[in-house]
Amino acid sequence: MSLHQDAARVLTEWSAPDAAQERLRKQYGDHLAAYPDGMWKACGDGHITASALVIDPDRERVLLTLHRKLRMWLQMGGHCEPDDATLAGAALREATEESGIEGLALLPGGPVRLDRHHTPCAWHMDVQYAAVAPRGAVAAISDESLDLRWFGYDEVAAVADESVRHLVTRTRALIPS
Repeated sequence: MSLHQDAARVLTEWSAPDAAQERLRKQYGDHLAAYPDGMWKACGDGHITASALVIDPDRERVLLTLHRKLRMWLQMGGHCEPDDATLAGAALREATEESGIEGLALLPGGPVRLDRHHTPCAWHMDVQYAAVAPRGAVAAISDESLDLRWFGYDEVAAVADESVRHLVTRTRALIPS
């Protein structure tokens, strides 16, 4: 199965939590149906991206990166690469590369939410996951970051945009008690 096929499968099987997320789910599916290259940065009409919100092992904080180019506090994520076999794998790869943390584990159940936003390269149709860091994990800043920092849930609103705030809220609702 190709990454394009895996993304189409993930989006078909994913249960959107509300009407707005369902509209995005359908838009992403339509995009993949219309663009065989819809997973790749080269697709100028937009492309599917993958990201993951990293959560500490005690599930009390999230790790955000101060993105070097965008100068915004964001979850880890970005473009899919030819070696990515699955969308979940792309999100996990991006989170590992950008956080420096090995052994991240995605929350079960697939994506947490979807977010469509414009970037300098094109529209990103981001499929957002959440990943739990292992106990004792130490984060390390990547070349794509100006800073990397753990934030308590209540601190995120002061530093991050609406997309990240929604991702944190949705992730918290999915974390087992």
